[in-house]
Amino acid sequence: MRKESLEFLKQLVTTASPSGFEENVQKVCRAYAEPYVDKVYKDVHGNQYAVRNPDAALRIMLAGHVDEIGLMVNNIDDKGFIAFVPIGGIDPAVLAGQRVTIQGTKGLVQGVIGRTAIHLTDQEDRGKALKMHQMWIDIGAKNKKDAEKVIAVGDPITTDAGFLALRDDKAVARGFDDRIGAFVIIEAMRLLEKRTIDCAVYCVTTVAEEIGLRGAITSTYGCHPHAGIAVDVGHATDYPSADVKRHGEGKIHGGPMIARGPNINPIVHRQLIAIAKNKKIPYQVTAEPRGTGTDANAMQLSRGGVAAALVSIPNRYMHSPVELISLHDAENAAKLIAEWVASLKSTMNFIP
Repeated sequence: MRKESLEFLKQLVTTASPSGFEENVQKVCRAYAEPYVDKVYKDVHGNQYAVRNPDAALRIMLAGHVDEIGLMVNNIDDKGFIAFVPIGGIDPAVLAGQRVTIQGTKGLVQGVIGRTAIHLTDQEDRGKALKMHQMWIDIGAKNKKDAEKVIAVGDPITTDAGFLALRDDKAVARGFDDRIGAFVIIEAMRLLEKRTIDCAVYCVTTVAEEIGLRGAITSTYGCHPHAGIAVDVGHATDYPSADVKRHGEGKIHGGPMIARGPNINPIVHRQLIAIAKNKKIPYQVTAEPRGTGTDANAMQLSRGGVAAALVSIPNRYMHSPVELISLHDAENAAKLIAEWVASLKSTMNFIP
């Protein structure tokens, strides 16, 4: 991966922005995207649009959500310990013992998620996963008054886990779901910078996906595209104990995952497969027998309907602080999408 792209990705995945608090990460996206598009703007919901060739007759939308799962301050007790609630789908089993960052009223506040030590836990309760209300955050405050100097109820919280490069061009980060999708669509715009295209491209870094596809609902309505691709993460099942008969086969380094099913427009699906084969881009096909639970679902159902597709980056350990992806898969996804956009003609009809 080129140096500038990698630096953008590192900054992207280490900027804390749970659903509802995406302002900081949108600034990162804007700074990288602006040189490659005609204009960048935001809507009242917080979605950000990087647009190329806006007056073209055929409108295409690319979506990658920038919000991440997280926690929120729910209560501060008299001793300064903090109770919290989830933002999005957090597994409590991965929380105990984690370091966290609270976006406090006067800046970032560091803390740890505490639990009763094993020595003080009854034998029958040892090894059991705790429920969220059985844990707390300790920021080292003397008492409630001291804690309230730097935090308040409603402040967002993320685990304090950054970017880590592993062997074989693999990487780990807290927020690859779905910062890697946002990276891919903006990188696709970079790849298109000096190419002539016959369509308008709305590259949208959407918000609030983790709490109900909310940003994609409003931004798709606003773009009113004819077709679009959502880029998200998909489950890589190439690890011990994975059940590929139940969850399908997805491989790190296997290439982007191209979804097939009722949420997916068959013409766009065939186009993506043909381009992957023609350009020798590795790819995987995944079965999606219902609404996908991604921005592609909201996209498909907007207004009178949109020809939607879903391209996913294989991801191990989703919704944990150690999500793992291949940088090669991300680069190939950006190339696939850029080639698809470049292939489109203004007269394209997506009706099956």
